[in-house]
Amino acid sequence: MKKVLGIIVAVLIIGLLIFVYARYYLVFGDGVKAGTLNYVVRKGYIFKTYEGEVILTGIQSKVPNSMQSNEFLFSVDNDDVARKLELASGSLVQLHYKEYNGAIPWRGYSKFIVDSIVSIEKK
Repeated sequence: MKKVLGIIVAVLIIGLLIFVYARYYLVFGDGVKAGTLNYVVRKGYIFKTYEGEVILTGIQSKVPNSMQSNEFLFSVDNDDVARKLELASGSLVQLHYKEYNGAIPWRGYSKFIVDSIVSIEKK
């Protein structure tokens, strides 16, 4: 009985670890987004993280009479990248990001994490 209970507990722990890894640490996708940098701020009660917004360029929606957000909300986990972005508000930027399935507090509020700047063009 103890052996069976031990196996069940081990399987549950391994399953939980796989779930947490897939949900919060496995990179689901990555790419580059371009647009006008609206802001980058550092905020948070316990975990201070950098959060930002880019107003994307291009067509708003392909379907008539429908709304599509043209804002890209993101978090930045690299202090150097965040400081460069803080000084570039209002500029045209191209940002490389990683997309996760979920956000964790010490990484940021968003599941999109900007890890590098491709280009910054002053207006």
